[in-house]
Amino acid sequence: MRVLLAIVLSAALGSAAGPAGAQLALPRVDLPGAGHVLDPLEGVTGAIDEVTADSVRDLLRLQQRTLARFVRQNRQSVELDRSGQPARRGELLLMDLDDASAAALASEGLRLLGREEIEGLDIAVTRLALPSGMSLPDAQELAARLAPAAVVAPDNLHFQSGSAPIAVLQRAAAARAQPGPAVGMIDGAPADSQGTFVSRGFATGAPTPSNHGSAIVHLLQQAGVRDIRVADVYGTDPAGGGALAIARALGWLVAGGSRVVTISLVGPRNPVLERAVTAAGRRGVVVVAAVGNNGPAAPPAYPASYPGVVAVTGVDGRNRALLEAGRALHLDYAAPGADLFGRDARGRRVRLRGTSYATPLVAARIAAALRQSANWRRTVDEEARDLGAPGPDASFGRGLVCGTCGRS
Repeated sequence: MRVLLAIVLSAALGSAAGPAGAQLALPRVDLPGAGHVLDPLEGVTGAIDEVTADSVRDLLRLQQRTLARFVRQNRQSVELDRSGQPARRGELLLMDLDDASAAALASEGLRLLGREEIEGLDIAVTRLALPSGMSLPDAQELAARLAPAAVVAPDNLHFQSGSAPIAVLQRAAAARAQPGPAVGMIDGAPADSQGTFVSRGFATGAPTPSNHGSAIVHLLQQAGVRDIRVADVYGTDPAGGGALAIARALGWLVAGGSRVVTISLVGPRNPVLERAVTAAGRRGVVVVAAVGNNGPAAPPAYPASYPGVVAVTGVDGRNRALLEAGRALHLDYAAPGADLFGRDARGRRVRLRGTSYATPLVAARIAAALRQSANWRRTVDEEARDLGAPGPDASFGRGLVCGTCGRS
């Protein structure tokens, strides 16, 4: 069955997507709940055979509508910030806050929830609760005025950037690499049956097994990673995947010795998370992140776009760039992101599509390269297969890595 992204989104949105949905026989698509993929391909019943250029043109507009619906359905926990991005409702994050500014904010009803040093990164973050009736955009404006020397940020949400696994009968081929150093994973938790991991939750109800996290772990294992540390930033929290949770997770992984961290999540630029990523890089940790699946017209994805992060896109079984792949301010590598297989939270073998699934494959190859030399870039560049125009380009970065990984 052929499924076009625009059609899939129309099904997810119902009448809000316009008349096309009423005119076509569509697969059932459910809006993702807390801690799941907010992605056009989520919940499709059937196989995805092709994504066409026509299907991508309306992707961003329809994705925005899907996001708006997600916010409405979780309005007790989520609201839009001043930039129109989803964030945890009723809370504001500040860094570099002095006592005088803190007192000024308190006089306006912004109550201190806590101050913390993020483990492993030496970053201090202050959490403030907004007074009843104050919107997040108004609080951002007030804090910027009363605390001009502080860095003010909402706790922006990040969404898993791959489509939901789609069940099929094929078996995955095991593409093995030489074991490398510990790889950290920030995502949902994997299924309990997938092995023994060092894991920790950074959200209400975490760790909770998820399809997305289970697929990521399976791909890491298939690519040869044996030492995996899992940070679940979703759990059962409707506002899971926040910038502060990801920063805490990253700090925990750094402190625990993970030298490579894979993050298949996307969200807006956030100063708290950006500082955390920068701090991790200064400690020699390689952060690898997906460019997302919101299409080439989408804004740059983060954390993939932060300086120093290894940004990853996906290709299909014919080594064609995924048309739905998002973009980052830079692109490092491509890896298989379609026509590959994993396992879901129930242990079923599943077919996968999305830049989420390319990202752990690159992380695995970087970890293997670090086993040989601190100059992992040279090793991975030598492995990378040049695609498209000669040399690095905007579609494939520096080339295709782990090209046979996860294939059937």
